[in-house]
Amino acid sequence: MLRLSSRFIRTKVSPVKDLFTKTSSSCSFTTFTVNPTIQKQREKAIPCDFLKWSSLGLYRTSRFATGFTPLQPKPLDSIIDIERAKDKSAEDLATIWDDYHLGRGHICASLKTQLYRLLEHRSADCRYFVIPLWKGSGYATMFVQVQLPHILVTGLEDYKARGTQAAPYFTASFYTDFAESKDLVLIRGDIVFTSKLTDSEAEWLLETIQSFYLNDVRFKLVERFNKEARNFEFKDVLRALSMPLL
Repeated sequence: MLRLSSRFIRTKVSPVKDLFTKTSSSCSFTTFTVNPTIQKQREKAIPCDFLKWSSLGLYRTSRFATGFTPLQPKPLDSIIDIERAKDKSAEDLATIWDDYHLGRGHICASLKTQLYRLLEHRSADCRYFVIPLWKGSGYATMFVQVQLPHILVTGLEDYKARGTQAAPYFTASFYTDFAESKDLVLIRGDIVFTSKLTDSEAEWLLETIQSFYLNDVRFKLVERFNKEARNFEFKDVLRALSMPLL
């Protein structure tokens, strides 16, 4: 379903280094700045009955991260030489993508186009979710916004405290440049705050978020969270992830 590079296992280095541009840097996103005007223009309600379990009702008429602009990932042609990439097979390109990002501070993955379209379709009206991230003897709850071609993740407590001005801990960008020609969507994730997430945690979050949107059974929980908040139980998410009920 998801090809997620494991930077803790793979040590292979691609010989096709000239596929990537020399100007590529370690960070995909520009600095966030607050823009209230854009926030007002883009406001859309998130599920409104969160008070039952998380007190998110304080921010039910705002949208996560809309207070920050611009959220502009590097275009793919600033990372790789697209003309050279056109000659590669989908498998070779995915492998080169993985190998290039090895040790460069990114989480990378790739996805079949059909699965990306399903993710796109399902997230259109089910944009938000919450995922527990296990940390030692307990878990921290992450608040997720899927607004393709981006996924943004922050801590639930930070979101409750700061609303739309809560900075993302982790962002992921989906590149669809080869979606039609190679049946391949490239994914690049950036940890914005390394003090909040480790590489392995960000990697797990990216994989887990997609599993909730692409798995039919798990997606029912996402639908309930967005459309039937009164009936949403966080313990169902814990059970789905085989986490203990604390």
